[in-house]
Amino acid sequence: MNTDVMTSPLNVDAIRADFPILARKAASGADLIYLDNAASTQRPDQVIEAVNLFYREGYANVHRGIHTLSEEATAEYEAARQTVAEFLGAGPSREIIFTAGCTAAINTVAHSWGVTNLGAGDVVLLPISEHHANIVPWQQVAARTGCRLQWLPVGDDYLIDSQVVADALETYQPKLFAFAAASNTLGTEYPVKRWTELGHQYGATVLVDAAQAAPHHTVNVRDWDADFVVFSGHKACGPTGIGVLYGKEKLLDAMPPFLGGGGMIHLVTRDGFQPARLPEKFEAGTPPIAQAVGLAAAIRYLQSIGLDRIHHHEQQLCQIADKGLRQIDGLTVIGPAPQHKSGIVSFVVDGIHAHDLSQSLDLDGIAVRAGHHCTMPLHESLGLAQTCRASFYLYNSADEASRLIDAVKTTRDRFLNRTSRRRRV
Repeated sequence: MNTDVMTSPLNVDAIRADFPILARKAASGADLIYLDNAASTQRPDQVIEAVNLFYREGYANVHRGIHTLSEEATAEYEAARQTVAEFLGAGPSREIIFTAGCTAAINTVAHSWGVTNLGAGDVVLLPISEHHANIVPWQQVAARTGCRLQWLPVGDDYLIDSQVVADALETYQPKLFAFAAASNTLGTEYPVKRWTELGHQYGATVLVDAAQAAPHHTVNVRDWDADFVVFSGHKACGPTGIGVLYGKEKLLDAMPPFLGGGGMIHLVTRDGFQPARLPEKFEAGTPPIAQAVGLAAAIRYLQSIGLDRIHHHEQQLCQIADKGLRQIDGLTVIGPAPQHKSGIVSFVVDGIHAHDLSQSLDLDGIAVRAGHHCTMPLHESLGLAQTCRASFYLYNSADEASRLIDAVKTTRDRFLNRTSRRRRV
């Protein structure tokens, strides 16, 4: 058993009591240790009950009815938008667009702002570590407009130096610089404010994917000064099916609507239409109403605990896991030193496929992610097909980090012994 101890700023036992799923057993009968938080987090009772209450007592479609239920639902939906705006440190709530997810938010920018503003020869600059959600939409735009993608490489230390960023911006003069605030595979936390400043210095519009940042530490979009910021609800203890697009009002006003239909129009005639004002312009059809209510409840829950305290807790867990895993023979951590990353530790073990390792850990009740984590270009650049990823959140404990280390070591020893026996035979 790993003997590292930590003094967390969080009362983890009290927090865990809010998450009913954490009381269940894994299929093997072992206690559940959920370490797949970078993929999706669990939901506390406060969020589950907020959604249930809305469906039981307050549901109706929004913005369209003058009856009591519709007016109440509209008020709650718009209050959720204001909660998100305050959570992000944004200005007016009309700068907050609700989408179907973080991927949908990036696609909205790509297929509205991108198609309108990018043309043949223009450049989109991306780190090689980006999630597919911040790659594929720009590849689609490139195929349509003739713009091209350029890549920022990851260094041997799994970091990207700001001077490398500045040099690339000067060389390529991109119209768009899009990057994640934190890598979902490496865990690397990038200096958003500095990179945004550099992007603007060289004339680029800047989009920040905050999917791995907004749920984990305080985010202030006006301090960052990014032009667009996106994140997803399900990675922040909220419901699935909802994401957030923040955009500076002048940019959103100038963008054509991405989807057409009900809700996003001011006027429709036989000859055409006039779009509605922000934010409805980008929310065609029935929006994710109950999901917005649940997201607001999730934000209130996280704020009641404290985002910076959550971040400190995660970093302590990351330090324990990173240190212990690096001491296992044949194991390589794929990511920077703990002080440079969030609560994510990705790794490979010599001679063991990531899927086999993940399945073995599942027998111990430990849920981790195995594969390319939607970062195939990054894995290719590192000469890897797949990695295992453990990702921590506010309800994880030091004991769980230690049990991960022990289980990986046990699995490694078991596979090694099995291989040795086969060779003797």
